[in-house]
Amino acid sequence: MKELIWRDRWSRFVDGGKPYLGVLFLQLGYAFNGIIVKSALNKGLNPCTFSVYRNIYAVIVFGPFALYFERKLRPHMTLSVFLKIMLLAQLEPVMDQILYYTGMKYTTATFAIAMCNILPALTFFMAWIFRLEKVNIRRLHSQGKIIGTLVTVGGAMVMTFINGPPIPLPWTKVTRVHHHHHPLPPATPSSDHHFKGALMITAGCVFWAGFYILQAVTLKKYPAQLSLTTLICMMGALQGSVMTLVIEKGKKGIWSINWDTKLFATLYSGIVRSGASYYISGLVMKKKGPFFVTAFNPLGMVIVVIVSSFTLGEQMDLGRVIGALIIVLGLYLIIWGKSKDSTLSDSRNDELGIVDLNPTQEKNHNGISKSEIVDGEASTDESRDKDRVRERCKVDEIDIGRPHLHYRVVIDVGDVKGYNQERIVIDGISTYKDKDRINICGDWNRLSLKQLWKTC
Repeated sequence: MKELIWRDRWSRFVDGGKPYLGVLFLQLGYAFNGIIVKSALNKGLNPCTFSVYRNIYAVIVFGPFALYFERKLRPHMTLSVFLKIMLLAQLEPVMDQILYYTGMKYTTATFAIAMCNILPALTFFMAWIFRLEKVNIRRLHSQGKIIGTLVTVGGAMVMTFINGPPIPLPWTKVTRVHHHHHPLPPATPSSDHHFKGALMITAGCVFWAGFYILQAVTLKKYPAQLSLTTLICMMGALQGSVMTLVIEKGKKGIWSINWDTKLFATLYSGIVRSGASYYISGLVMKKKGPFFVTAFNPLGMVIVVIVSSFTLGEQMDLGRVIGALIIVLGLYLIIWGKSKDSTLSDSRNDELGIVDLNPTQEKNHNGISKSEIVDGEASTDESRDKDRVRERCKVDEIDIGRPHLHYRVVIDVGDVKGYNQERIVIDGISTYKDKDRINICGDWNRLSLKQLWKTC
């Protein structure tokens, strides 16, 4: 039993770190994507055809994996889910990318990068409106999430617009005339074009935030992440092709791509920025919500600065360092607030006598899973869940005590990875108000001993 508990604690530690590794990978992918695509745009890559090609490559790469690995897990397609997928394809793969990169042409790259950092704030308030993010202004952890979001966005702005004196590093060349230094080559667009570009970039960020919100909603009805990613990219390629034919009517030359930087940019962006990004963000959303995915977006600026310092020899100035530290402080507040959300949720479950084996399981308005054990019987809304619960779990030795219900739960974890047909017996005490009821939430995909009381 001790070995089993140790393995479960290690498993929970690894599971807890996966969302952070996921968002870190996303920001690394975004950072390199920005550098690669910017180089391709400078060499004549059309933003519209870029959107089409990258989604086609994503379908080619991720489609076979979705067909094979999710052939038995893929839910039935409904009209509601199909319409959501069509809207998802229009929001980010088409509208966001076309508006963002076209807006960059009308303004400057520095301005576009700075505007993109409003994404966490937009996503946070959208998630708040649609009740995908828990916010209680009177609670300290909710205040921490709000303040952390504003601090993170502010740090990104500091990194972009404030330079300061250069910091000499062994691998960079420091220029003495630093007062006229800009992170990227300056551009002087006309005021009309600048205003038009600003509107395009802002609209693109709104579409991007809306994409994350709708993706989180769609995953509840269609939880097959690989299949959802493939379908989004497929519909994005179709819709993008139609839009490109309308916008760039008669320009056949924009569809030609040779063996050069433009081909590499579309391949990289399709595999990493579209396919892998949508899939990983979906996995993270299931555990942490859409706001958590975008909260780390300003971290991409820090990565770009560090990578540029080593690879391109760009100098590091004091403004960038201060901005990076501000971003780290904001991210700490956000992570702290999110961790308190999880702690409060677990405490509430303990008070209700709920044993949660899968926090992502769909629950009713009271926060209780559809599957529960009542007097040794499985009570659920769906017959297949009822059969699954009866097959996997037994409750015996039920005795109405004073003032608690004493019980023993025997859980079969034979097909849980790493447990090798073992059975676990947990003795506990329920403080649930209804003394003849035991609630066991989850679909038996994973085991969390943390919420099975500390009597083990």
